[in-house]
Amino acid sequence: MKLDRFLIMSVVVIASVFPVDLLPGTPHAPRGVNGQYSGRQGEVLVVMVPASGSPQSVEGRLLNRRIPFFKDPSADDRYVGLVGLDLEDTPGNHELTVDIAGEHDRRYHLSYNVLIIRTKYPVQHLTLPKDKVDLDEDSLARVKLEQDQVKTVFEAISQQRFWKETFIQPVQGPSTGQFGRLRVINGQPRNPHNGEDIAAPMGTDVVAMNDGIVRLTADHFFSGKGVFLDHGLGLYSMYFHLSDVTVQDGQTVKRGDVIGKVGASGRASGPHLHWGVRINGARVDPYALLKLSFQQPLP
Repeated sequence: MKLDRFLIMSVVVIASVFPVDLLPGTPHAPRGVNGQYSGRQGEVLVVMVPASGSPQSVEGRLLNRRIPFFKDPSADDRYVGLVGLDLEDTPGNHELTVDIAGEHDRRYHLSYNVLIIRTKYPVQHLTLPKDKVDLDEDSLARVKLEQDQVKTVFEAISQQRFWKETFIQPVQGPSTGQFGRLRVINGQPRNPHNGEDIAAPMGTDVVAMNDGIVRLTADHFFSGKGVFLDHGLGLYSMYFHLSDVTVQDGQTVKRGDVIGKVGASGRASGPHLHWGVRINGARVDPYALLKLSFQQPLP
């Protein structure tokens, strides 16, 4: 399915408002809020903004997260942005600002209201031996270095969009871990589960969910052998607990290319794939991307 049709179908289900009468440069464009969007924590919004001519840049900002927009291939006068709602974003109304740098140094400012709805995540209470929970100094130092390494990867935002088609599930199997699940171990809350666990036999092929560039292959303490794919414009996908990695840093991959094998490396109780997605720093449910394609086009 090509991108133009994908974008058109996406807007229907997201139920977003596209203010067609607010083209930048319109002499009497009203000020204030230009549209309303809503979504739950962990979801992805497709935001379409009017931008006529050949703007130098179209960039949004929501909750201090930078959101680059790209030109809609199906329309000459609008730009599209994927806005991720983090699993822990504060529920309520928030302002999405969009700045458009137009021709001849003209700048335009649009403002949209985004209502973030609370998602009720499950809570799991566990009691484990202390030595299975608390890390020694060497392990803590290793984990800190690995966290810094991953942070550096996410801070780099490619200005080009690499993905072109709808997103696909990287491996077939039942989802065994619920996105956003909070674990309380020995009475202490841990970080929420920021991906989906998909059960599959050891050695099953794991494929790229879309076109991208391999930014990091690693073997980390918690996540084991993993691959970080950059899909452009701040969109990243992660594949953890692999038994084998079949790509290299800097390699270009296509949607459906094999990037590794299902395993149980790192801290894993059995073979499965941990699949994670970040959009401009927001931790979102990977399945939210799969839900962006639908049967009926926009009338």
